[in-house]
Amino acid sequence: MSLDLEHYPVLALADTPEELRQLSQDKLRTLADELRQYLLTSVSMSSGHFASGLGTVELTVALHYVYNTPFDRLIWDVGHQAYPHKILTGRRAEMPTIRQKNGLHPFPWPPESHYDTFAVGHSSTSISAALGMAVAAEKENKGRKVVAVIGDGALTAGMAFEALNHAGDIHKDMLVILNDNEMSISENVGALNSHLAKLLTGNLFNSIREGSKKILNNVPPIKEFASRAEEHIKGMVVPGTIFEELGFNYIGPIDGHDVNAMVDTLRNMRKMDGPQILHVVTKKGKGFECAEKDPIKYHAVPKFNPADNSLPQSTSSKMSFSAIFGDWLCDMAENDDKLMAITPAMREGSGMVRFSKQFPQQYFDVAIAEQHAVTFAAGLARDGLKPVVAIYSTFLQRAYDQLIHDVALQNLPVLFAIDRAGIVGADGPTHQGAFDISFMRCIPNMVIMTPSDENECRQMLYTGYQHSGPAAVRYPRGNGIGTPLEKTMQTLPMGKSVTRREGKSIAILNFGTLIGFALPAAEQLDATLVDMRFVKPLDTQIIDQLAQSHDLLVTLEDNAISGGAGSAVGEYLQDQQLTSGLLKIGLPDQFILQGTQEQMYTELGLDTQGIVQKIQGFKQK
Repeated sequence: MSLDLEHYPVLALADTPEELRQLSQDKLRTLADELRQYLLTSVSMSSGHFASGLGTVELTVALHYVYNTPFDRLIWDVGHQAYPHKILTGRRAEMPTIRQKNGLHPFPWPPESHYDTFAVGHSSTSISAALGMAVAAEKENKGRKVVAVIGDGALTAGMAFEALNHAGDIHKDMLVILNDNEMSISENVGALNSHLAKLLTGNLFNSIREGSKKILNNVPPIKEFASRAEEHIKGMVVPGTIFEELGFNYIGPIDGHDVNAMVDTLRNMRKMDGPQILHVVTKKGKGFECAEKDPIKYHAVPKFNPADNSLPQSTSSKMSFSAIFGDWLCDMAENDDKLMAITPAMREGSGMVRFSKQFPQQYFDVAIAEQHAVTFAAGLARDGLKPVVAIYSTFLQRAYDQLIHDVALQNLPVLFAIDRAGIVGADGPTHQGAFDISFMRCIPNMVIMTPSDENECRQMLYTGYQHSGPAAVRYPRGNGIGTPLEKTMQTLPMGKSVTRREGKSIAILNFGTLIGFALPAAEQLDATLVDMRFVKPLDTQIIDQLAQSHDLLVTLEDNAISGGAGSAVGEYLQDQQLTSGLLKIGLPDQFILQGTQEQMYTELGLDTQGIVQKIQGFKQK
């Protein structure tokens, strides 16, 4: 099916929430069906987050139908769930551009639309933000309502419970919708999720439901009443005790795919005072069989043909850095039962699926709990185990105090395998790994390594694992350059670089995988090229030599220039009173928007042509 609106006659009447609210309620089920089909078609053409949005179609329709958005505040947690929201808030025609350069932002983004009340991309922020807005609404005294939608496992993070605890204490008017789809990106884990699932499927609830039906089978009027009241029975059998103890009024669970029931429930709850919880049960991938059966694979998808029963496979013969990490992890665990691998709910993204199956006793998915992941690793290390924390660069930001206080301060041997470092592409500013070198470099005891290719990544992981203190290996999203992997692993000399090319006058000091652009640039300029490999400790010996033999040192990194590897070189030159010129090339002091990695390298002048132009321009000054 195409995106021609003749295929979506009701959706065509609801380009904005104002138009949506003009529809009669009996049109909403058809609207939801058309919205789901439009989402399926548009994402199949553009790529993007998929299964989560399919599960929130009816919820999104009901929220915008009942609440006076954007006057009433609607905050989406994470943002994976918000594609239907974008379609209904004036951006329907632009959906094929989502996550593309100069296209729609991949997540809710206030500069894009006044219906996006809060910028999100990382999980578990919605309740805190909603509470702040609820306080502001009370002071404003204009009757503004505030709703937070939290799901995809975001309630497994401690920050969400901190916000619930505070909200229940100060008792402001707000609604929190728990979109319970039993999933984050991977399967949800943790005691809370198990508790909800157990209650919903347990013998007590099922026996009451089935037993009641048998008893009432021959009494039609009462049987009909009981059928209608089944959701209320659920509420009696599955009390939201934990939420009520936190000061919330709990309603649910209710069927999140019954749009009319959702509308009726939300209308009633909109009138209620104080903090409210609505527990909604949905199915991730709803309405598309492949996504329902495998919501993990269909969480985020490339362009695909909905008529096929599978997603297109990568044709690249080059391994991704995530796969290299996953293979290394398995190789190490075969000979070391002290290795403990930890992920904050990113098993698939971090390349740990095979490890989780082969070494289940050494694998820990701690859910969306980055702070806990790091301190848990510290506890393992403190008593003689060898933890490896696999974590995205931007997610490590969420555990900064734990990195300092619980790992580095005690000089514990924890290895951080930092995925998605540097430019990540389509996920945009919330996920660009632009700051990890800068925020780690100032921490005592840290070793920071920046591999330039696949083999170097593997050797650095081994080096960091053997190190007696905290170590980090940062590597980018995507595939390597095809460098063969050495079977034998060896510890690299700490803080030592490798010179890749000898040249004159100009020396390029490369930190990381931009070396693929740096080598042809060095050849054009007849420059020396050094693969620095270590940000901390720096190879100060090579810097001394190059400063004496070259007129200009150029640092190159896929990290913010501010406080990054180039800054480390500059600080050393200044401290040693070395007078060689210095040009720092890296990410500018701004948040980088979405686009492919190649597009953003070109725009930021980090490709070969950009590097050459920056160096030539600097020399002409």
